[in-house]
Amino acid sequence: MLKVKDLMTYPVFSLRETDSLLNARTLMALQRIRHIPIVAEGDTFTGLLTHRDLLSATISKLAEVDPETQKEIDAGIPIREIMRTDVKTVTGETQVKEAALLLLNHKYGCLPVVEDKVLVGIVTEADFLRLTIRLMDALDEGK
Repeated sequence: MLKVKDLMTYPVFSLRETDSLLNARTLMALQRIRHIPIVAEGDTFTGLLTHRDLLSATISKLAEVDPETQKEIDAGIPIREIMRTDVKTVTGETQVKEAALLLLNHKYGCLPVVEDKVLVGIVTEADFLRLTIRLMDALDEGK
């Protein structure tokens, strides 16, 4: 049986609670990611920041705030102000099917992979799409 450790992405791009929303926006844009695990000293997992969280913290375009002003605002807001702390996590030993069911049934976009409170990876919808493609390729080869 496949386990999460066989599928997860690692190392993981992460930030600290004291980093700013500007840091988070920049990291998401540069790395083309939608989820950032938040860690404390020793990579202890403390929460998650999603692209959706960032969107909800953005001043509406209707307010006609220019991009530079938005950057200044973002630079002054620490991630701890908007990050989620009630995040479901899995371990590397979690069965892939169990993780897939968690994503599907709860409409999560990712599951941080945590061992003894330390962030070791992340498993996302994209990881499951890559697995699906590999399985379809294997089926095609078997024909």
